[in-house]
Amino acid sequence: MIRELSTNVNTADVAGAGSGGRRVTAAAAPDAPAIPRPSVVGGSEPAPLLDHFREGVVVTDQAGVIREFSEPALRLMPGLAVGRTLAGCGAPALTDGDLTIGDRRVRSRRVDLTVAGVTSIAWYVEDVTDAIARSDALLAERGRARFLAAASQQLGNPLHEDRAARAAVRLAVPTLGEIAVVVLSPRRGRARWWRATGADPAMVDGGVLTGDELPPAVEQALAGNEPSEADWLADQLAEAGWLGDRDRRAVSARVVSLPGSASATGALVVVRDTDPDQHDMQLLRGFAARAGAALDAAVLYRDQAEVAETLQASLAPTEPPAVGGVQWGAAYRPAQSSLRIGGDFYGAHQMPDGGALFYLGDVSGKGVDAAVFTGQIRQGIQALRRIEADPARLLSLLNDAVLETSRSHGQGRFATMVLGRAHSTHSGGLSLTLASGGHLPPIVLRSDGSVETVDLRGMLIGVVPDPRIATVTVQLAPGETCVLFSDGVTEARGGVRGDQFGAARLVDALTGCQRMPAPAVAERVEQVIGDWLGGRNHDDIAVLAVRAVPSGLTARHLHAVPS
Repeated sequence: MIRELSTNVNTADVAGAGSGGRRVTAAAAPDAPAIPRPSVVGGSEPAPLLDHFREGVVVTDQAGVIREFSEPALRLMPGLAVGRTLAGCGAPALTDGDLTIGDRRVRSRRVDLTVAGVTSIAWYVEDVTDAIARSDALLAERGRARFLAAASQQLGNPLHEDRAARAAVRLAVPTLGEIAVVVLSPRRGRARWWRATGADPAMVDGGVLTGDELPPAVEQALAGNEPSEADWLADQLAEAGWLGDRDRRAVSARVVSLPGSASATGALVVVRDTDPDQHDMQLLRGFAARAGAALDAAVLYRDQAEVAETLQASLAPTEPPAVGGVQWGAAYRPAQSSLRIGGDFYGAHQMPDGGALFYLGDVSGKGVDAAVFTGQIRQGIQALRRIEADPARLLSLLNDAVLETSRSHGQGRFATMVLGRAHSTHSGGLSLTLASGGHLPPIVLRSDGSVETVDLRGMLIGVVPDPRIATVTVQLAPGETCVLFSDGVTEARGGVRGDQFGAARLVDALTGCQRMPAPAVAERVEQVIGDWLGGRNHDDIAVLAVRAVPSGLTARHLHAVPS
């Protein structure tokens, strides 16, 4: 057969040679060694010439009887023999494409050969088991990398532990398992959990377990250890009710920690039908690391939000107390509405003699620092009012306290303030004793509709040891109102050209408002300033209105903070 290929063929092509699959005509190689056709039926010796091909070669006639074969073909299909069919040698039938021979993946292709009018068939077979395994491993690794990249992107957005946990269990099913459960570390003795199942990963249920109800394996994971008793995990999860209607004997379960910045922020439970291999566990741990980082950020954000909310609640202005003969009205809008607190402050306290102590002021700075300083000022007034009732002397004591605090912390803090004391008069009005520490003078709405500016000046609080504090007494007839306000009102920039609102516009806005109750007066100032700003940025805004009313009327407090 080979002799005929090397001497008699003029136009026949041979494919699959060691040249990498080039088509080479036999006439182009007249010096190729000739191997006589075997004469013994059933010979098992491979043809030496064919051994030079990269692939294994099996040559058969039209009837499928083997004429020649090479050593690589014999290694793939032991038992090949000349003169027999493939089936007779115990070899599988060859077809174009991939097939399995034993535990090997083989790729075969057919080439028809015509020699001296006789047609033969050459089968080229190649062992591609390792190549396919490498390709499958590469594809699997790329798939795992894409999954983790997508998980990082989707888990990086939520800053709420509920949304982060729901996203984690939804992403875990079905890539990591048919059931996924996320358990957060216990808080106040209770642990929240979320679960997604393969039936509908979009549907996530959850609940709360006490520390005693947690499965032991989950407790180990929450402590930062990966449980090793895999055989018992399914039983523990079934007792917790997380397996649903699945047979605990037919599933495999794993629990890993969700690492956090300091300790485990939770645990991830996955349930699947087959035991995970090494690559599956690496993927599980990689996903757990990303889910743990997302949940840790969400839990940290929650804790910080709770601290901020507690501090804001303690620093926010409080409702003035009900005092006979006094009607209060207040409006407050911080520069940073998200904080709900700022550097402006106001308040009132009932005095033992039946009167009221009230104040409104502004501290240097903005934001959280200003709000903290504001809290210190208010606490100072709360303490000092018990030992001093005169507004001027109380401001002097407060000045000393602010100076001492500022110097001890190395901060140049100061404040402006109007502090007053209100007493009912025999005529049904109010007598106001006002003291100023460098703040804007109040405005008085008279019963005839006119608006007066109180002539009141003074020095800043917290700058010099013995400041000059001005005092004045203002008499309010029944129905008249004294309005205290911060510089966020007069210095608000708006209008067409971005001008400051100014004291003159404030007087115009309050002219004719003498019949308004105190809350309505404060609300009007806040609304007029809001319209003037037109959505622009602004400083803290605070308004406190004190109105003389018959002693039987009750007070109403307005806390105008945008939602």
